[in-house]
Amino acid sequence: MSTRERSRKKTATSDQQESSLLRWLKDRNITEVECLVPDITGNARGKIIPADKFSHDYGTRLPEGIFATTVTGDFPDDYYELTSPADSDMVLRPDPETVRMVPWATDPTAQIIHDCYTKNGEPHELAPRNVLRRVLGAYAERGLQPVVAPEVEFFLVQKNTDPDFPLLPPAGRSGRPETARQSYSIDAVNEFDPILDLMYDYCDAMKLDVDTLIHESGAAQLEVNFTHSDAMSLADQVFLFKRTMRESAMRHGVYATFLAKPMSTEPGSAMHIHQSLLREKDGVNVFAGKKEGEVTALFGHYLAGLQKYVPMAMAFFAPNVNSYRRLMFGEVSPSNVQWGFDNRTCGLRVPLDTPQNMRVESRFAGSDANPYLAMAATLACGLLGIREKLEPTPPVTGNAKEMGYDLPRSLGEALDGLEGCTELKQMLGERFVRAYISVKRKEYETFFRVISSWEREFLLLNV
Repeated sequence: MSTRERSRKKTATSDQQESSLLRWLKDRNITEVECLVPDITGNARGKIIPADKFSHDYGTRLPEGIFATTVTGDFPDDYYELTSPADSDMVLRPDPETVRMVPWATDPTAQIIHDCYTKNGEPHELAPRNVLRRVLGAYAERGLQPVVAPEVEFFLVQKNTDPDFPLLPPAGRSGRPETARQSYSIDAVNEFDPILDLMYDYCDAMKLDVDTLIHESGAAQLEVNFTHSDAMSLADQVFLFKRTMRESAMRHGVYATFLAKPMSTEPGSAMHIHQSLLREKDGVNVFAGKKEGEVTALFGHYLAGLQKYVPMAMAFFAPNVNSYRRLMFGEVSPSNVQWGFDNRTCGLRVPLDTPQNMRVESRFAGSDANPYLAMAATLACGLLGIREKLEPTPPVTGNAKEMGYDLPRSLGEALDGLEGCTELKQMLGERFVRAYISVKRKEYETFFRVISSWEREFLLLNV
């Protein structure tokens, strides 16, 4: 097929998707369309467009500077070097596979995740969705398809409008907040039935593949598991779920927070990522050996890649200053890159399951991580291990936390490690990594400008 024929075929496919998308909106009497773009933090940016004016091109432009903006709304010092001197617009194109209703909207409203392109039609290097797509493309070149299943933890807390006031667990149906650890308690989950029923209703309306729900060890701490699927689909779903969970809680006068360590006396919240690889041509899990419980050499390479590169990728798994409170002071958070079979004290746990479900669970990411970047980073680490044919350490059968802490201890340390890792920069895109580091360093600097109440209490008159 000639280049012109391929171009014509691609255009025809795009036109068909466009027509199908517009028909979807018309059939549901949609009045408004939320054009969503996940930013570096993992929050939704974009525009709201009247449905009768929505098309492939109308209104779908955003400045590329949204990917060079800190969580506080500030710009790094090299902002115009990261973007462009003109602070140009990106072209947004809707992904028809992501169209969903906005179930909490008063009028019929749709939400569609958009991809970002340059004016020349190239995928924009700073967009997190394109970073993940870049890594998935590297797997496709090897005839492999990653399969993931995230587990997302979060807290329900009382509404708090004063940032100087500590967060507190909310009262449930009984009128009393939790005071004791309630791991896996059914009754403790039922305390928040009204909120969770609404969340499930919203998820059903949006076709989010939420699987199981459990109560975690923290007060009003819950965990939602997602059905395994391809990485882009799951990243989209986690992105939308966070938005959905916050809305469900807010409608009952409660906050849902995905902060990694929201309360000093409670455990942190993680986003564990189960991951395996399928051979594209036949769907066989390439991690599983021929015999029950046997693993392949490729599995070992993947695992060793995680062991080698996770410490240098921690800025994606723990992207905020608060993230390191979970890692350094968490009772069940990982302390190192040891691995073991069904061993939850390890950062890399290999569950005992059938050969087709052979996988590794990475326990490093916090619930505050951008799901696109966390998945891109963990898959990149594994692929580097396959490329370099690395060998893992022996599995740990005891308590891996007794083997010491060897992860970055702060966001600044993590960014230094990422900046020095040529392999990850090449895998994820050098321009993107540079922008990410610059944005996060600006956030780190802003944090250190704040004088805390602890400093005023203990240092003011004592030093």
